[in-house]
Amino acid sequence: MSVFNIHDAKTHFSKLLERVLNGEEVVIAKAGKPVARILPFTTDEPSPRKPGIDKGKVIIQPDFDAPLPEFDV
Repeated sequence: MSVFNIHDAKTHFSKLLERVLNGEEVVIAKAGKPVARILPFTTDEPSPRKPGIDKGKVIIQPDFDAPLPEFDV
């Protein structure tokens, strides 16, 4: 990961894009603080969701929505 200030990034933008195309991550900074990140674009789509993958990991008790003792009036 390389860090460049805004002026250098504007001056050498095409060279920075070449670095990104080669797989490098480039960070643009203002006054030494990172403000943007340039990453290679990927066309990989996220894997489809699979319903029920967490089945049995969460248990909702029968009294889940019962009033809490401190709120009894």
